[in-house]
Amino acid sequence: MKLLKYLVPHIRLADLPAMLGVAIVGGMIAGLYGIVHDQVTYSISPEYFTKLKFDQFRYADLGLGNRMFAGTIGFLATWWAGLFAAWLLARRLIPDQPRSIAHRQIGRGIAIIFSCVLLFGIGGYLYGIWRGPTADYSAWKPILRVLRIDEEWAFVRVAYIHNAGYLGVVVGLILALVVIRPVLSSNGKPPPEHDVT
Repeated sequence: MKLLKYLVPHIRLADLPAMLGVAIVGGMIAGLYGIVHDQVTYSISPEYFTKLKFDQFRYADLGLGNRMFAGTIGFLATWWAGLFAAWLLARRLIPDQPRSIAHRQIGRGIAIIFSCVLLFGIGGYLYGIWRGPTADYSAWKPILRVLRIDEEWAFVRVAYIHNAGYLGVVVGLILALVVIRPVLSSNGKPPPEHDVT
């Protein structure tokens, strides 16, 4: 029965605006991270964008140049992950405890997720460096051939960075949900006061 409350959530109407606000802020933080992230990865492998991502996101090309388009892609590829992660944090931490405590806990959760995303992305980059340009990339050859990639090692490194970053979101969210729990009073129940500010 306990699992049912997570599968079919009951959300108090009074909590909904705060939860939505947290989710929107999480989406904006992730989107801004994506903009910066894709500027960095564009510098490593422009081909990752010009021969792969630009085609995938062609609907979002406003004709403002490759760097701006890469930034747009960065936002579009990440905002949803931040919104989803922040919603789950808000869903767990806002109900039945003072807003000030919930917001602090959510801030800690977002910091955990952000740290994991950053560390995993750096890990993806270092993994690509460690493998080096002469490693066996035969598993990559079909896609590299289809896309006509000239700078194969740079392309693969950026792919590692991007994939590792998404893995970082999942690991960070799980870690945040496990480590940060709603505050309970001495009787094991949520605090009676419900500060909605």
